[in-house]
Amino acid sequence: MTVADAGRTTANQGVLERLPKSGAAPRPIGIVANPASGKDIRRLAARASVFDTQEKRAIVARCLIGIRRTAPCPIHYFNDAHGIAESALQSVGLAGARLPVAATGAADDTTRAAAAMQSAGCGAAIVLGGDGTQRAFAKGWRDAPLIALATGTNNAFPQTVEATVAGMAAALVAAGATPLADVARRAKAIHVDVDGEQDVALIDVAMTTDRFAGARALLDAGRLRWALLTRASPAGVGLASVGGMLRAFTDADDDGLAIQFAAPGHPARWRIRAVTAPGRLEDIDVAAARRVALNERITMTGTGALAFDGERERTLTRGSRVHMTVRRDGPHVIDIARALAALKVPDELMEIPDAV
Repeated sequence: MTVADAGRTTANQGVLERLPKSGAAPRPIGIVANPASGKDIRRLAARASVFDTQEKRAIVARCLIGIRRTAPCPIHYFNDAHGIAESALQSVGLAGARLPVAATGAADDTTRAAAAMQSAGCGAAIVLGGDGTQRAFAKGWRDAPLIALATGTNNAFPQTVEATVAGMAAALVAAGATPLADVARRAKAIHVDVDGEQDVALIDVAMTTDRFAGARALLDAGRLRWALLTRASPAGVGLASVGGMLRAFTDADDDGLAIQFAAPGHPARWRIRAVTAPGRLEDIDVAAARRVALNERITMTGTGALAFDGERERTLTRGSRVHMTVRRDGPHVIDIARALAALKVPDELMEIPDAV
């Protein structure tokens, strides 16, 4: 055995020693894949690529391979109408426990699946979808240990990462090989009170002049009147891109950004150009913008439609008041690279020569 071989063996044994012993089995990992994500009218109108059922099945299958090769975690899955997770399990020869949640095709499927995973004692969850799917999941399990994989239209919240390493990270957390507190940060969330009714968003809340929710997806930035964001990037898509042209900030920053859009015919302080959807650039007039501190309550009014994470869901009538607060009490978002550090050869075992 070479010195390098000895180092790999010692490192691997260190990981195994941190796995739960008999009597403390690894906790289950929950998996949900939204079959509708990444297929809405915004992507179709722009001729953008879509995440079809076959691609989502392949992503889940690679997650399962990463899990299986890392720790013996049971799998609890939501059986959507397309059977994405179930067929992925079959393709890699694994069995899983189907969550007791009936598929209806509505966003509430993901919310109910999240609640069922929490009740089942899952130690981590892998969720395939865009911002809307991740919000639906958080509504069912607010403090979930979450790996959000991007398969949506606007992917400001989920991340694009190889599914195999995502599965490995989920297994390390669920098996207790790496403490959640060491590898995750709680995401920000916008708490919304509309005339006494409560709701939540992870990325943005916005009001448009639309009189009804319609197809739900935000299509015309010219109808925007105001928005509140938890993060923004010039390289983003949707309202995250709009906000990023004013101020770039991330989920790690303890604040938000409020934007007031200029109504047609009214003066604007800035005109910005942003990517409001795949293949769609728009010039947008902004009247004002300001930083919103964490836990600061702001109130907006207006008549129109209220959108959460890019999807219109509520109609606001005359006199409606929308109270919003940005808090750091969203899901525990697992940092995949930090989680995988549990598998890294310890620095004291590394002896890299100056020259080969």
